[in-house]
Amino acid sequence: MAGIVIVFDFDRTLIDGDSDNWVVTEMGLTEIFHQLRFTLPWNRLMDRMMTELHSQGRSIQDIEACLQRIMPIDSHIVDAIKSAKSLGCDLKIVSDANQFFIEKILEQHDLLDCFSDIYTNPTSVDENGKLRISPYHGGAASTPHSCNLCPPNLCKGLVMDHIRASSSRKDQVLTRFIYLGDGGGDFCPTLKLRECDCVMPRTNYPLWKRISDKSSLIKADVKEWSSAEELQRILMQLVSTMTKEDS
Repeated sequence: MAGIVIVFDFDRTLIDGDSDNWVVTEMGLTEIFHQLRFTLPWNRLMDRMMTELHSQGRSIQDIEACLQRIMPIDSHIVDAIKSAKSLGCDLKIVSDANQFFIEKILEQHDLLDCFSDIYTNPTSVDENGKLRISPYHGGAASTPHSCNLCPPNLCKGLVMDHIRASSSRKDQVLTRFIYLGDGGGDFCPTLKLRECDCVMPRTNYPLWKRISDKSSLIKADVKEWSSAEELQRILMQLVSTMTKEDS
């Protein structure tokens, strides 16, 4: 694993919009979504929306078709992903979206195989053909977490610990991370980064604001971005610089 690991958030980072909100809006769930918005945690709320779709007779194929209509991933980001992969970087996704939404959108852009791991809320199809969305942490197959910085269903900081611990001790020292994100849930993994790593927050989004307010807690280099073109340029510059420094 020694080398460069690039970790992407998904919504509002890898894609410009939000996949959950897209499905809720495009499939006519806005009213019931807002009725239940503050009665359930987000992860359970999205699972409840899948139950609502099933009760309306909507199929898995209908959800997939909806995801195919989402605004395409910007060509600059597609190029950055493919270039980083070709240069030997290990690309991963850590997201509070869900497995089905992410995989279908990546498949549409022929990008799924670029990522070695996707850490997100798992999905399954039950015996009735209903899409189910489960929490990454605290579900039937995992234990809860106690992090007060993250939502109950996913601590991205713990995921970062897992990614680093999954390599050999030597590789843990040598591997450098680049983390790209936008939301408040991306602050915890940012705190896990070292001086040799870099975090790329989206300008004027919650992660950027938290880093600005808590800059003394951040060890990693900070490179902000505000457009897909800027993300591509900065990311490829970082990969080039890190590669030269490590050679």
